[in-house]
Amino acid sequence: MFTTLLGALPRPPLPADAPRDALVEAVLRAQESAGLDPVTDGGPPADRDLSRAWSATQRLTDHALKQAVAGPYTAGLDGTPARARSRATLAHATALNVLLRDLAAAGCPLIEIHEPAAIAIGTDEAERALFREAHLRLLDGISGSHLSLALTGGNADDAGVETLLVAPYASLAVDLIAGPDNWRLVAATPGELGIMCGALSASADSDDGPEPLLWAAGYAASTGGRGPARVGLATASSFAGLPWEVALRKLERLGAAGRLADAPPETRARSLDPRAVSSRSAALGRVDLPPSGGPDSGTDPT
Repeated sequence: MFTTLLGALPRPPLPADAPRDALVEAVLRAQESAGLDPVTDGGPPADRDLSRAWSATQRLTDHALKQAVAGPYTAGLDGTPARARSRATLAHATALNVLLRDLAAAGCPLIEIHEPAAIAIGTDEAERALFREAHLRLLDGISGSHLSLALTGGNADDAGVETLLVAPYASLAVDLIAGPDNWRLVAATPGELGIMCGALSASADSDDGPEPLLWAAGYAASTGGRGPARVGLATASSFAGLPWEVALRKLERLGAAGRLADAPPETRARSLDPRAVSSRSAALGRVDLPPSGGPDSGTDPT
């Protein structure tokens, strides 16, 4: 099961005058060390020079490198007067389409379109229509890359999959922490499409045990006959506001959960809180927690 970022990382603790390549390389190594794949440049979603930026970063890693892109619906809200927003949104979509074509031609394996403003669409038919038209323009003629729509920051389920997935996306990434009702989108997404479960909280003091991550992956795999091969685990949103050390610890937890998801059932059972796998333990309150080393520490949990 693949694991990846769904948002940015904080700036690595390098000197203030460190070159961009050094910063990006530190971010890549942190993801590689945690076992994440595909990796990202760790920055916010971009909206220009996509092909050149992706190619420069790809030279720094042997892992699959995805590119996060700021979507046109969200970009159209940025300082645009309400009366001009539809025109601006569609203009963004048309311009980005050219950049996405170049990015796909450069060999980018996964392009992730971020639309946090989609949580405000709701049942407004005019907004639904604008989102649909913008994304049909955005993805027109794009081939050779896996195209994913990322929804973060809250619940977007009221917009419906018929609006959000009208364009030919291959997968949907959803924030399941700030937007728990996005599970409705997961359940409604056709089984042949992938689901990226943004289930690792960006809160510094969150409980990042593997149990909720594995539950999220398992439930997503069960929807629409999707199966685990079409499901991934991700951070719920940006880690940019966290201390670097906290972000690293969370990346390690995410990578460990991904490895555990691929482990044999008996290994998973030994590595989880017994209350997560035994109704008897949960009911009686008797819990023998697994060794703190866990499945990736080299400690035999038996």
